[in-house]
Parts: sequence; C-alpha cells; structure tokens
Amino acid sequence: MIVIGVILLIIGLITGISILWTIGVILLVIGAVLWVLGAVGHAVGGRRHYW
Repeated sequence: MIVIGVILLIIGLITGISILWTIGVILLVIGAVLWVLGAVGHAVGGRRHYW
C-alpha cells in the first residue's frame, strides 16, 4: 500500500492531476499506520504481521 501511494504521488506530481496526489497521500498514510501497528505486535486484519 505504501508503494502504491508513492507511485500515485509521483504520477500525480508529474501529470498535475490532483486527485492522484490526494489518493496517494491517503494510501501512504494508511499504509504507514498499518505498518506501525503490525510492527508493534497488534493484529491487523486478523494477521500478526502486515507486509
């Protein structure tokens, strides 16, 4: 999810499409939160680890 967010951020920056930029930021933040939750040991989506 983090990788998809970064890709959308780059595409949105290059093309000037603001909706891609917004979606990229949202995906990046959600991915980072899930990554942190998985790293500290909380189950995310029924899994102990989130990759």
